[in-house]
Amino acid sequence: MKILDSCYEIEFNKINFQERKEKITHPKTIVCGPPKTGKSYLIYDYLSNFDSKDYLYINLDDFRNQKDEIVLFLNDFIKEKKIKVLVLENFDFDFEIPTTDSVLISTSNYKEIYGFKTIFVHALDFEEYLLHDSKHQNTIASFNYFLKYGNLPEMIVLDENKKINRLQEIIKLFCKDKTEIEVLKLLLSSIDENKSINQLFTILKKSIKISKDRFYELCKFYESNQLIFFLKKYNQEKSTKKIYAYNHAFLSSISHNKKFKNEFTNMVFLHLQKEYKSIYYLDKIDFFIEDNRTLVLSIPFFNTMLHGSIIKKIHSFIDELNIQHVYIITAGNSENLKYQKIEINILPFYEWAVQ
Repeated sequence: MKILDSCYEIEFNKINFQERKEKITHPKTIVCGPPKTGKSYLIYDYLSNFDSKDYLYINLDDFRNQKDEIVLFLNDFIKEKKIKVLVLENFDFDFEIPTTDSVLISTSNYKEIYGFKTIFVHALDFEEYLLHDSKHQNTIASFNYFLKYGNLPEMIVLDENKKINRLQEIIKLFCKDKTEIEVLKLLLSSIDENKSINQLFTILKKSIKISKDRFYELCKFYESNQLIFFLKKYNQEKSTKKIYAYNHAFLSSISHNKKFKNEFTNMVFLHLQKEYKSIYYLDKIDFFIEDNRTLVLSIPFFNTMLHGSIIKKIHSFIDELNIQHVYIITAGNSENLKYQKIEINILPFYEWAVQ
C-alpha cells in the first residue's frame, strides 16, 4: 500500500485557487474538458473544504502511481482510512469505481455515468481571465494578451518566451502519434473557414498516409470532446461547416502565417458558444443566434467606410429571420448605427464580453 500511503499524504489546503463560473456541487462528479482548461483546480477547490485525512487523491497519469497496485489495495485502504472523498484524476474507467461518500473523476473525454453529475470545463472566458490576471494594469492590456496567447489559465503566469512552445505541447496532449498531430494541425489551421470533412481529408492525404475512416473518426472524436467545433449554416444541413477550436491562440502557435481575423472570430465564437446552444452562420454573417434572433459580425478593424457594406449584409435577414439585435465586435472601435428599427451595436470585444 506504499503508493496509496503516498497519495494520502497529499494536501490541497494551500492551493491558491481563483474562482471559476463552474464549480463542483455534487458529491459524485465527473469533471471533463480539453487539456489545461482548469479541471484539476476545480477538484482542488472542492477538496479544500475537507480535512486532508478525509480524502484520497490519486493522479493516474503520475508515473509513480502503478495502477495494478492501486486497484489491488484501493477498497481496503478506503475502509481502513475511512475516506470520505476519493479523487481519480485522468481516469480511463478501466477498473470499477469504489463505493464511498464522494467520488470526483477527471477525464479529457466526455463521460456520463448513472448517479454522477458531469460538468464540462471550458477554457477561461474573458471575465474569468480578468479575475485571474493580476499581471496587467488595465482591461485593454489584458485583452491584448488574451487575444495573443489565448484562454488557458496557465498562459497568464507563464514567461512570454515559453508561451508558444507550451501551446504546441498542449496540442500534442490529445494526440497519440504523429498522424494525429497532423490531423489536429490541419483542423486548427482551418479555423473560421468553410471546409467539408472530405475537403480536409483530400488536403491531408497529399502529405501523409491516413485512411478516410480514421480521419473521420478523429474529427468526430475531437468534436465530441469539444476540442474542435463544426458550426452549421442555418437551415442548410448539407452546406460546409465552419471550423473553430477551443483555444483561438492555437492557430498562431502552428504557423507563421498571420490570420488575425480568423483568430479574432474564433475568440468571438467561444464567447457565444458558452452562452448559447443555437448558433449558426449565414452568408456573409459570422454568427446567427436563433434563440434571441441576433446577428453577430466579427470585424476587428471597423471604420465608418464600412457602414454601407454592413447594411447590405444584414438587409435581407432583418425581416426574413425577424432579427431583433445586431452586434459588430471589434478590436477597439465603438459606435452606434441604426437601420430601420434595429440598433446596430458596435463594441470592442473587451466591453461586449463582460456585459
